[in-house]
Amino acid sequence: MFEDYFRQYALLIIFAAAAVSVPVGMLMMSYMAQFIKIRPSRPSAVKESAYEGGMPPFSDRPARFNFRYYYYALLFVVFDVETVFLFPWAVKYGVMTRQFGFVALGAVLVFLLVVTIGYAYAWRKQALEWVYNE
Repeated sequence: MFEDYFRQYALLIIFAAAAVSVPVGMLMMSYMAQFIKIRPSRPSAVKESAYEGGMPPFSDRPARFNFRYYYYALLFVVFDVETVFLFPWAVKYGVMTRQFGFVALGAVLVFLLVVTIGYAYAWRKQALEWVYNE
């Protein structure tokens, strides 16, 4: 009993060591590569400036970010997660199995109904339109 208990912790320690050593090893190899001229290091003001969201970092104040990108990203995440949930369900349970029957089908139909209501709400609020018709 205790051997299996300690074996579990040994596996955990091995995975933790791998999770720490792989990124640290990659960073160290990248740092050492500049000394043998594989990766040159020529810092400049442009290379060290902040670059976020595709906006040029050369202005005094940040450029305005179009907020409609947020709507599209959020809707993409919702429907992407829907696909991530539906594919394993379809693989595991199929269309109708004898064991689960209408319970599994009903659960996925409720899930699809909730996602469809969210999509209809976004469509009704014109969140999918790039230019609003006001």
